[in-house]
Amino acid sequence: MTGRPPAPPQPFRWSLSRYGGAAEARLGALTDGTGPAGLWHLPELTECTGKVLARSRAADLCFVGRSLDSMYDLLTGALEDAAWPGRPVRLPLSTARSGPCPGRYGEPQRSRFREHLAAAGLAPYALARRKRPLALVDVVSGGTTFDTVHTELAAWIAESREPWAVIRRKLRYVGVTERGTTSPHHWRWQQSRESADWVRTLPAGHVVNVSLPRRVWSWYGDQQPKLHGSFPARRWFDEDAAEPWHHAQLPEALAESRALVAAGRTRTVRDGLVRTLGAEPGFADREVRALAGALRGRSR
Repeated sequence: MTGRPPAPPQPFRWSLSRYGGAAEARLGALTDGTGPAGLWHLPELTECTGKVLARSRAADLCFVGRSLDSMYDLLTGALEDAAWPGRPVRLPLSTARSGPCPGRYGEPQRSRFREHLAAAGLAPYALARRKRPLALVDVVSGGTTFDTVHTELAAWIAESREPWAVIRRKLRYVGVTERGTTSPHHWRWQQSRESADWVRTLPAGHVVNVSLPRRVWSWYGDQQPKLHGSFPARRWFDEDAAEPWHHAQLPEALAESRALVAAGRTRTVRDGLVRTLGAEPGFADREVRALAGALRGRSR
């Protein structure tokens, strides 16, 4: 696969693990005044992360927006020393837009949107030639973010004339939803009018969901302190977009993120991920079993 182009300006985020050869940031006094992070949601996060890995069939994960930064942090800790070729990345954009036509941008915003997609490995040329599948992951309510991303991606693929028949086998979506009934008659976001058409263009099993209890789902989506602000289209050209965002909740957000990276490094969390992988039907997949072995500390 060809290398990714440089990312356009994105919200600054401290490197909190050594994953991928990164240097762990020295936070200095940035977390002063905070006590130990209360990781009350860690058991649910660990189980959800294992299910995301299994149901994506151990694909490379691309986390959209900020909602699942906790899952990204946990994984960068768990995979820090694992012999695994997969690499979680972030697409730290907000595609929310008021008005009747969400996701429709002017030409400058559309070009910048594609630059962000390319930086996350989602350029059509790269998708058609990558060896491993790529799954976009986000907290989902109505599915509008996935609708926006896929609509723009599909248009770009058509314009570039890259082979959709190849790309569709490598592209996946995992929605982290609020836990509800398991009835087959329960409404799911991919059944909406906006989502159903594009979902049908992908192979069966390439759009899946993992649920979280309401309290945890709401924490990640609405309440949790984040390292940086939302990054909607109106900010994509801000000169200071990549500057660190210092705000009142930053010490708390940094402390929690760093604690999640540390938790991911522990045998307890790694074993929990492996147990969840083993309990999922996807464990029959060779790549999922290989990931379990890497988390146990064995090479592929």
